[in-house]
Amino acid sequence: MAALDQPGGSRIDVTDGALLPRKGEKHIVDSWRLTIAFAFLGIMTLVFIAKDPFDQIFQVIIKGAPLTFGVTAGAIMGSVVLGLFTGLGQIARARAINLVAGVYVELIRGIPLLVQLIFIYFALGKFFQLDGIPAAIIALSICYGAYMGEIFRAGIQSIPKGQMEAALALGLTRGQAMRYIILPQTMKIILPAIGNEFIAMLKDSSLISVIALRDILRRGREHVARTFLSLETYAMVALVYLVFTLVLSKLVALMEDRMKKNER
Repeated sequence: MAALDQPGGSRIDVTDGALLPRKGEKHIVDSWRLTIAFAFLGIMTLVFIAKDPFDQIFQVIIKGAPLTFGVTAGAIMGSVVLGLFTGLGQIARARAINLVAGVYVELIRGIPLLVQLIFIYFALGKFFQLDGIPAAIIALSICYGAYMGEIFRAGIQSIPKGQMEAALALGLTRGQAMRYIILPQTMKIILPAIGNEFIAMLKDSSLISVIALRDILRRGREHVARTFLSLETYAMVALVYLVFTLVLSKLVALMEDRMKKNER
Protein backbone atom coordinates (compact mmCIF):
# COMPACT_ATOMS: atom_id res chain seq x y z
CA MET A 1 0.00 0.00 0.00
CA ALA A 2 1.29 3.45 -0.94
CA ALA A 3 0.21 6.98 -0.09
CA LEU A 4 -0.18 10.08 -2.21
CA ASP A 5 0.96 13.35 -0.68
CA GLN A 6 -1.49 16.14 -1.38
CA PRO A 7 -1.34 19.92 -0.86
CA GLY A 8 -1.89 20.83 2.78
CA GLY A 9 -0.13 17.73 4.11
CA SER A 10 -3.02 15.29 3.57
CA ARG A 11 -2.28 11.80 2.35
CA ILE A 12 -4.52 9.56 0.30
CA ASP A 13 -3.88 5.85 0.67
CA VAL A 14 -3.76 3.80 -2.49
CA THR A 15 -4.59 0.13 -2.19
CA ASP A 16 -2.81 -2.79 -3.75
CA GLY A 17 -4.95 -2.79 -6.88
CA ALA A 18 -3.53 -3.19 -10.37
CA LEU A 19 -1.08 -0.48 -11.36
CA LEU A 20 -2.73 2.36 -13.26
CA PRO A 21 -0.91 3.12 -16.53
CA ARG A 22 0.13 6.74 -16.96
CA LYS A 23 1.04 8.72 -20.03
CA GLY A 24 4.67 9.79 -20.14
CA GLU A 25 5.80 6.99 -17.82
CA LYS A 26 7.04 4.44 -20.30
CA HIS A 27 8.15 1.86 -17.79
CA ILE A 28 4.62 1.65 -16.35
CA VAL A 29 2.95 1.62 -19.76
CA ASP A 30 5.33 -1.06 -20.99
CA SER A 31 4.70 -3.15 -17.89
CA TRP A 32 0.95 -2.90 -18.37
CA ARG A 33 1.15 -3.82 -22.04
CA LEU A 34 3.48 -6.73 -21.33
CA THR A 35 1.19 -8.08 -18.63
CA ILE A 36 -2.01 -7.73 -20.66
CA ALA A 37 -0.29 -9.37 -23.65
CA PHE A 38 0.84 -12.26 -21.43
CA ALA A 39 -2.67 -12.74 -20.09
CA PHE A 40 -4.36 -12.61 -23.51
CA LEU A 41 -1.80 -14.85 -25.16
CA GLY A 42 -2.01 -17.27 -22.27
CA ILE A 43 -5.79 -17.59 -22.63
CA MET A 44 -5.66 -17.79 -26.44
CA THR A 45 -2.93 -20.42 -26.36
CA LEU A 46 -4.71 -22.59 -23.83
CA VAL A 47 -8.16 -22.28 -25.41
CA PHE A 48 -7.33 -22.47 -29.14
CA ILE A 49 -4.04 -24.38 -29.26
CA ALA A 50 -3.92 -26.64 -26.22
CA LYS A 51 -7.74 -26.88 -26.31
CA ASP A 52 -8.90 -29.86 -24.22
CA PRO A 53 -9.64 -29.34 -21.37
CA PHE A 54 -8.99 -25.58 -21.34
CA ASP A 55 -11.64 -24.68 -23.91
CA GLN A 56 -14.30 -26.38 -21.80
CA ILE A 57 -13.00 -24.73 -18.63
CA PHE A 58 -13.11 -21.30 -20.26
CA GLN A 59 -16.68 -21.82 -21.48
CA VAL A 60 -17.73 -22.80 -17.97
CA ILE A 61 -16.12 -20.01 -15.97
CA ILE A 62 -16.85 -17.16 -18.39
CA LYS A 63 -20.56 -17.69 -17.73
CA GLY A 64 -19.94 -16.28 -14.27
CA ALA A 65 -18.57 -12.98 -15.64
CA PRO A 66 -21.97 -11.19 -15.85
CA LEU A 67 -22.66 -11.93 -12.18
CA THR A 68 -19.16 -10.81 -11.17
CA PHE A 69 -19.49 -7.53 -13.05
CA GLY A 70 -23.07 -6.97 -11.93
CA VAL A 71 -22.24 -7.33 -8.25
CA THR A 72 -19.11 -5.19 -8.65
CA ALA A 73 -20.99 -2.42 -10.48
CA GLY A 74 -23.72 -2.33 -7.83
CA ALA A 75 -21.18 -2.30 -5.03
CA ILE A 76 -19.18 0.49 -6.69
CA MET A 77 -22.23 2.75 -6.75
CA GLY A 78 -23.17 1.88 -3.18
CA SER A 79 -19.64 2.34 -1.82
CA VAL A 80 -19.18 5.73 -3.52
CA VAL A 81 -22.42 7.03 -1.99
CA LEU A 82 -21.51 5.66 1.45
CA GLY A 83 -17.96 6.93 1.11
CA LEU A 84 -19.09 10.43 0.18
CA PHE A 85 -21.44 10.74 3.16
CA THR A 86 -18.86 9.15 5.46
CA GLY A 87 -16.16 11.54 4.29
CA LEU A 88 -18.44 14.53 4.77
CA GLY A 89 -19.49 13.16 8.15
CA GLN A 90 -15.89 13.00 9.35
CA ILE A 91 -15.34 16.69 8.63
CA ALA A 92 -18.79 17.84 9.77
CA ARG A 93 -19.02 20.38 12.56
CA ALA A 94 -21.56 18.32 14.50
CA ARG A 95 -19.72 16.12 16.99
CA ALA A 96 -22.37 13.40 16.88
CA ILE A 97 -22.02 13.03 13.11
CA ASN A 98 -18.24 12.91 13.48
CA LEU A 99 -18.52 10.08 15.98
CA VAL A 100 -20.98 8.05 13.91
CA ALA A 101 -18.83 8.35 10.77
CA GLY A 102 -15.65 7.59 12.72
CA VAL A 103 -17.11 4.52 14.42
CA TYR A 104 -18.38 3.23 11.08
CA VAL A 105 -14.93 3.56 9.49
CA GLU A 106 -13.04 1.97 12.38
CA LEU A 107 -15.58 -0.82 12.87
CA ILE A 108 -15.83 -1.87 9.25
CA ARG A 109 -12.12 -1.61 8.52
CA GLY A 110 -11.42 -3.81 11.52
CA ILE A 111 -13.56 -6.74 10.30
CA PRO A 112 -12.50 -8.86 7.30
CA LEU A 113 -14.73 -8.61 4.23
CA LEU A 114 -15.33 -12.36 4.24
CA VAL A 115 -16.68 -12.20 7.80
CA GLN A 116 -18.94 -9.26 6.89
CA LEU A 117 -20.23 -11.10 3.84
CA ILE A 118 -21.07 -14.26 5.79
CA PHE A 119 -22.65 -12.26 8.64
CA ILE A 120 -24.88 -10.21 6.32
CA TYR A 121 -26.01 -13.21 4.29
CA PHE A 122 -26.45 -15.86 6.95
CA ALA A 123 -27.22 -13.80 10.08
CA LEU A 124 -28.97 -10.64 8.91
CA GLY A 125 -30.45 -12.50 5.96
CA LYS A 126 -32.74 -14.37 8.35
CA PHE A 127 -34.36 -11.13 9.48
CA PHE A 128 -34.40 -9.16 6.23
CA GLN A 129 -34.88 -12.02 3.74
CA LEU A 130 -31.79 -11.12 1.74
CA ASP A 131 -30.97 -13.14 -1.35
CA GLY A 132 -27.40 -13.81 -2.40
CA ILE A 133 -26.92 -10.94 -4.87
CA PRO A 134 -28.36 -8.15 -2.64
CA ALA A 135 -26.36 -9.49 0.31
CA ALA A 136 -23.16 -9.49 -1.74
CA ILE A 137 -23.71 -5.93 -3.01
CA ILE A 138 -24.56 -4.67 0.49
CA ALA A 139 -21.51 -6.35 2.05
CA LEU A 140 -19.10 -5.00 -0.57
CA SER A 141 -20.69 -1.55 -0.43
CA ILE A 142 -20.45 -1.34 3.36
CA CYS A 143 -16.87 -2.63 3.44
CA TYR A 144 -15.51 -0.41 0.68
CA GLY A 145 -17.66 2.52 1.77
CA ALA A 146 -15.45 2.80 4.87
CA TYR A 147 -12.29 2.98 2.77
CA MET A 148 -13.92 5.38 0.32
CA GLY A 149 -14.90 7.57 3.25
CA GLU A 150 -11.26 7.97 4.25
CA ILE A 151 -10.34 8.78 0.65
CA PHE A 152 -13.07 11.43 0.38
CA ARG A 153 -12.09 12.90 3.74
CA ALA A 154 -8.43 13.21 2.76
CA GLY A 155 -9.34 14.62 -0.63
CA ILE A 156 -11.67 17.26 0.80
CA GLN A 157 -9.15 18.28 3.41
CA SER A 158 -6.45 18.62 0.75
CA ILE A 159 -8.35 21.54 -0.84
CA PRO A 160 -7.03 24.86 0.58
CA LYS A 161 -9.38 26.30 3.20
CA GLY A 162 -9.22 29.64 1.45
CA GLN A 163 -11.45 28.32 -1.31
CA MET A 164 -14.28 27.62 1.11
CA GLU A 165 -13.80 31.03 2.70
CA ALA A 166 -13.85 32.73 -0.70
CA ALA A 167 -17.05 30.89 -1.65
CA LEU A 168 -18.74 31.96 1.56
CA ALA A 169 -17.60 35.54 0.96
CA LEU A 170 -19.28 35.41 -2.46
CA GLY A 171 -22.59 34.54 -0.82
CA LEU A 172 -22.67 30.78 -1.27
CA THR A 173 -23.84 28.54 1.54
CA ARG A 174 -21.51 25.85 2.85
CA GLY A 175 -23.54 23.21 1.03
CA GLN A 176 -23.34 25.08 -2.25
CA ALA A 177 -19.62 25.71 -1.84
CA MET A 178 -19.03 22.03 -1.13
CA ARG A 179 -21.13 20.94 -4.10
CA TYR A 180 -19.93 23.36 -6.75
CA ILE A 181 -16.36 24.16 -5.69
CA ILE A 182 -14.84 21.68 -3.25
CA LEU A 183 -16.20 18.31 -4.41
CA PRO A 184 -15.40 18.77 -8.15
CA GLN A 185 -11.77 19.49 -7.24
CA THR A 186 -11.76 16.62 -4.76
CA MET A 187 -12.88 14.12 -7.41
CA LYS A 188 -9.92 15.04 -9.62
CA ILE A 189 -7.53 14.46 -6.75
CA ILE A 190 -8.94 11.18 -5.46
CA LEU A 191 -9.72 9.49 -8.78
CA PRO A 192 -6.52 7.37 -8.82
CA ALA A 193 -7.18 6.15 -5.28
CA ILE A 194 -10.84 5.43 -6.03
CA GLY A 195 -9.83 3.65 -9.23
CA ASN A 196 -7.58 1.34 -7.26
CA GLU A 197 -10.44 0.62 -4.86
CA PHE A 198 -12.63 -0.35 -7.82
CA ILE A 199 -9.97 -2.76 -9.05
CA ALA A 200 -9.53 -4.25 -5.59
CA MET A 201 -13.31 -4.61 -5.34
CA LEU A 202 -13.44 -6.56 -8.60
CA LYS A 203 -10.88 -8.98 -7.21
CA ASP A 204 -12.56 -9.22 -3.81
CA SER A 205 -15.88 -9.98 -5.51
CA SER A 206 -14.54 -13.53 -5.82
CA LEU A 207 -15.43 -13.93 -2.13
CA ILE A 208 -19.12 -13.99 -3.01
CA SER A 209 -18.60 -17.60 -4.10
CA VAL A 210 -18.79 -18.60 -0.42
CA ILE A 211 -22.51 -17.72 -0.37
CA ALA A 212 -23.17 -19.95 -3.38
CA LEU A 213 -23.33 -17.20 -6.00
CA ARG A 214 -22.16 -18.64 -9.29
CA ASP A 215 -19.55 -16.08 -10.20
CA ILE A 216 -16.31 -16.86 -12.05
CA LEU A 217 -14.61 -18.49 -9.07
CA ARG A 218 -17.70 -20.47 -7.99
CA ARG A 219 -18.13 -21.94 -11.45
CA GLY A 220 -14.45 -22.84 -11.43
CA ARG A 221 -14.80 -24.58 -8.08
CA GLU A 222 -17.82 -26.51 -9.32
CA HIS A 223 -15.87 -27.61 -12.40
CA VAL A 224 -13.01 -28.81 -10.21
CA ALA A 225 -15.46 -30.80 -8.09
CA ARG A 226 -16.73 -32.55 -11.22
CA THR A 227 -13.44 -33.10 -13.07
CA PHE A 228 -10.69 -32.79 -10.41
CA LEU A 229 -8.74 -30.57 -12.83
CA SER A 230 -7.73 -28.09 -10.15
CA LEU A 231 -4.48 -26.81 -11.70
CA GLU A 232 -5.96 -26.24 -15.14
CA THR A 233 -9.16 -24.67 -13.84
CA TYR A 234 -7.65 -22.25 -11.34
CA ALA A 235 -4.96 -21.22 -13.83
CA MET A 236 -7.70 -20.21 -16.26
CA VAL A 237 -9.64 -18.42 -13.50
CA ALA A 238 -6.51 -16.46 -12.57
CA LEU A 239 -5.88 -15.42 -16.18
CA VAL A 240 -9.49 -14.28 -16.66
CA TYR A 241 -9.39 -12.16 -13.50
CA LEU A 242 -6.03 -10.73 -14.59
CA VAL A 243 -7.45 -9.59 -17.93
CA PHE A 244 -10.49 -8.02 -16.30
CA THR A 245 -8.47 -6.09 -13.70
CA LEU A 246 -5.94 -4.85 -16.25
CA VAL A 247 -8.67 -3.63 -18.60
CA LEU A 248 -10.41 -1.86 -15.71
CA SER A 249 -7.13 -0.20 -14.68
CA LYS A 250 -6.73 1.13 -18.21
CA LEU A 251 -10.28 2.51 -18.23
CA VAL A 252 -9.66 4.30 -14.94
CA ALA A 253 -6.43 5.78 -16.31
CA LEU A 254 -8.28 7.01 -19.41
CA MET A 255 -10.91 8.66 -17.19
CA GLU A 256 -8.17 10.41 -15.24
CA ASP A 257 -6.52 11.65 -18.45
CA ARG A 258 -9.86 12.97 -19.71
CA MET A 259 -10.45 14.87 -16.48
CA LYS A 260 -7.00 16.43 -16.72
CA LYS A 261 -7.68 17.54 -20.28
CA ASN A 262 -10.94 19.18 -19.21
CA GLU A 263 -9.01 21.24 -16.66
CA ARG A 264 -7.05 22.96 -19.41
